[in-house]
Amino acid sequence: MALDKPYKDVPGTTIFDAEQSRKGYHLNQFCMSLMKAENRARFKAGERAYLDEWQMTEEQKQAVLARDLNWCIRLGGNIYFLAKIGATDGKSFQQMAGSMTGMTEDEYRNMMIAGGRSAEGNRYIGEDGDAQAHRQPQGQAGKLAAAQNTKA
Repeated sequence: MALDKPYKDVPGTTIFDAEQSRKGYHLNQFCMSLMKAENRARFKAGERAYLDEWQMTEEQKQAVLARDLNWCIRLGGNIYFLAKIGATDGKSFQQMAGSMTGMTEDEYRNMMIAGGRSAEGNRYIGEDGDAQAHRQPQGQAGKLAAAQNTKA
């Protein structure tokens, strides 16, 4: 039986949950291998040959070769593991995040300094849906919101 996942409704967002973790296991293990200098050198010397040593899907390999981090995330990649690819390429996390949003590094940095991306249009569909804190049984934020909701 599949779990109910109300967070699947967040526009443009892939949540790294247990399902995504299973899907991306080999992709993420490949990324972790890049923590060793000798593996980074092998990867840079022959990217496809190195990728073929891993039990990744062909689509995952293509996403890595394309350096399309959004595609990698959809295929189970975790951004903290995928950062190893960027580091191997000499990219900062800020440069990587910018590429994922379609912005230059400067545009991304300026957006973050200005307070980040607007929440408008990026919230849970059905703003008062089951994923909202006051509808959740756990945590202080949920309890506080529920208490405030009953007073209204």
